[in-house]
Amino acid sequence: MPIILRLDRMMADRKISLNELAERVGISNVNLSNIKTGKIRAIRFSTLEAICEVLECQPGDLLEYEKPEGKKE
Repeated sequence: MPIILRLDRMMADRKISLNELAERVGISNVNLSNIKTGKIRAIRFSTLEAICEVLECQPGDLLEYEKPEGKKE
């Protein structure tokens, strides 16, 4: 998938653990871990909003588009 999640980088920058972020966002550790590792196909805007609020960031800080190899413009 060409959308890369950079939650791990933002968490490291903010020095916040998975457990603390999950608790403050209000989702399970397992669900947040899946988001962090990119093992998801979708994310609710409400979840993205809560993560951004806790980490004091913008959605663009967490999401990155990577063009697939061999794909023409």
